Amino acid sequence: MMKVIRAKLHGIRVTNADLNYHGSITLDPEQCELAGLYPMEFVEIWNKNSAARISTYVIYGEPGSRCCVLNGAAARTCQKGDELIIAGAELIDRPERLYEIKPRILTFLPDNQIDQVLAYDVFQSEQRPYDFRIVDAGRQTVESCHTWPNVDISGVRQALAGKGWPEDEIETFLSQHFIL
Repeated sequence: MMKVIRAKLHGIRVTNADLNYHGSITLDPEQCELAGLYPMEFVEIWNKNSAARISTYVIYGEPGSRCCVLNGAAARTCQKGDELIIAGAELIDRPERLYEIKPRILTFLPDNQIDQVLAYDVFQSEQRPYDFRIVDAGRQTVESCHTWPNVDISGVRQALAGKGWPEDEIETFLSQHFIL
């Protein structure tokens, strides 16, 4: 059996830590549903700020809250504002199943608003039997994905417009500095 990623929340920020709760991680059920994470599912959590790695189970919080609360002992591994990667896994019995699995990956802005919905895609290329790419989950294209994490492009547009930049200069700046 091979353990592979099935769902991931990448760059979600800790909104609270509750040492006195029963353990687990509390997440927004709407975000979990979009990624494919289930209540009581065990997940691995990697803290990008502290390098802590833990395993706990998911419980659902308030829909639409964009919450990410580490509970119980897990609360000792983070601080409010820490950036996390939360991954759900699946066991597969043979490598050929990699072609069928399309893990959903959500990336986040600093306020835990979803930035992108991506999918991991394993495919056979001319170079190798198991190649890999990240695609936009809706369009199934590589071109519509950006590779810069946690940048609020609409916020950048607003800030530049607030400084009096003309719209064509803003678009030129964004296209030079970000893959849109």
